[in-house]
Amino acid sequence: MTTLPRLFQPLTLRSLKTRNRVVISPMCQYSAHEGHMDDWHLVNLGRYAIGGAGIVFTEATAVQKCGRITHGCPGLWTDSQIPAHARIAQFALRNGAIPAIQLGHAGRKAGMQRPWFGNGPLDDADIARGDMPWTPVGPSPVPVAQGWPAPHALSHEEIDALVQDFASAARRALAAGYKIAEVHGAHGYLLHSFLSPLSNRRTDEYGGDLAGRMRLALEVTEAVRAVWPDDLPLFFRTSAVDGTPEGWTLEDTVILAGKLKAIGVDVMDCSSSGIAGSATASVPAKRQPGFQVAYAERVRKDVDMTTMAVGLITHPKQAEDILAQGRADLIAIGREALVDPMWALHAAQALGADPLFETWPEQSGWWLAGRQKTSDFYNPDTAD
Repeated sequence: MTTLPRLFQPLTLRSLKTRNRVVISPMCQYSAHEGHMDDWHLVNLGRYAIGGAGIVFTEATAVQKCGRITHGCPGLWTDSQIPAHARIAQFALRNGAIPAIQLGHAGRKAGMQRPWFGNGPLDDADIARGDMPWTPVGPSPVPVAQGWPAPHALSHEEIDALVQDFASAARRALAAGYKIAEVHGAHGYLLHSFLSPLSNRRTDEYGGDLAGRMRLALEVTEAVRAVWPDDLPLFFRTSAVDGTPEGWTLEDTVILAGKLKAIGVDVMDCSSSGIAGSATASVPAKRQPGFQVAYAERVRKDVDMTTMAVGLITHPKQAEDILAQGRADLIAIGREALVDPMWALHAAQALGADPLFETWPEQSGWWLAGRQKTSDFYNPDTAD
């Protein structure tokens, strides 16, 4: 019997068993309306479930209205937003994928332009389109960069409300049918901005030393874990490094991961950077294939924790090697899935895991298997 490639071996996460190790990473679409998603989101995310991914993440979803990255970002701060999420979650489940959601707050990066309008702070042109600015929040009144608005420093009462809003959004996510929740603690958004000494200048219990800067991330995660069922897994996305000696470090991430594991986080999703500028700005290493895998590997080994690798993982063999070498347990595919929504199914063929299209949706697999058996295909190397 041929052993399946590791990429297509199931992974057990509490009561869940994934059909493979391929995860579609959260990717913002900037196309919601007052936090409500529509058919675009259903079709966009649904195609990844049809495409064979084991886990499909809905994009970053705001737990407060003021926590949206842009006016086009979805939310779960009110019950009226649940039905659109439920359509997505149920479609994924019907097609063999585990529906997952990333819950977050944009913090001092909230209220910025959609990328195709500039990806910066809102300006007069945005206001003319109806995208009115609001005051962002953060640990300290330190702007993202020159020319960006200074955030309002959250009070203790506002922090308490924020923690409860994360928990409330998790309850709504559960009602919608999601089976995995992820707390977004990366890319310069609110929780990351509390973690990093570059943006957190507080002198109270939510700032100062590492323990103080970790406090909010741990409180939020503990609140989400308290309402998320014991039989369902919880992820945490981290920017493993800020990329400067004065910022958040990989050693800090290892310490945070240990504390998150202790309060019930199952998977550390290891990204990097973004403390200033756009979500993935200031990347500390050259963007090359697998440039962030070492972060997942370090957490996996030092904390004995399940990890997910992300970042320019584009080729099936590359993904398989990462898993086979014990560097991570899950592979997150992002922009490559925009190019090829069927990436997981194509990877199964490339690695010899499904030569007869047996894992494809039955609506198409039988067509393709028949064609494979009966057809000669054009070969440009032998054509006249």
